[in-house]
Amino acid sequence: MTGDGSDAPGHGRFISFEGIDGSGKSTQARLLHEHLTARGEDALLTREPGGSPGAEEIRALVLQGEPDRWSAETEILLFTAARRDHMERRVLPALDAGRTVICDRFADSTRAYQGSSRGDLRAMVDQLHTLMIGREPDLTILIDIDPEVGLGRAKARRTAEERFEDFGLDLQRAMRQVFLDLAAAEPERFRVIDGARPEAEVAAEVARVVEAGR
Repeated sequence: MTGDGSDAPGHGRFISFEGIDGSGKSTQARLLHEHLTARGEDALLTREPGGSPGAEEIRALVLQGEPDRWSAETEILLFTAARRDHMERRVLPALDAGRTVICDRFADSTRAYQGSSRGDLRAMVDQLHTLMIGREPDLTILIDIDPEVGLGRAKARRTAEERFEDFGLDLQRAMRQVFLDLAAAEPERFRVIDGARPEAEVAAEVARVVEAGR
């Protein structure tokens, strides 16, 4: 992967899951991984921020602590650094080996959280993405849910990684709208799935979407 994003894409399939906090996207990413591996497919389940040792260290910096710990501009730099390391060390090698990569969050989360919901910084996000990443998923599954329900689920987990949840309901509402706008702008890449249904029902639809896109 070079800075200009000119590398030829690997032969594997790159699938990302997006959604607001508490949408159930992490669970659905895991269930899809289980579904594909049960069918004999060589699939890698990973996450952002994180997924590689260096990126996991950055994850702790951005997801823990007080809400005002970092400015949105600093977060963009940190997330981009984590994504670059993750791509170099895990995602691209897996794709080049022909594996299916399932990623819990990718660049669309940065576009939603830092690029739009916390300021008008989308141009900065896109410039850094083009310069340092240069790759989009082949398929992005957006698990959509009411922000109040999602935030309640997220806060009920009571983990150390609640920095963004602590910004409150207004941020979750704003992020949901940005995700929906992103999906509307790229209908060939996004599939929006209603997450306010039983887990197994959502998982079955995810599997159908993934199989239909082959």
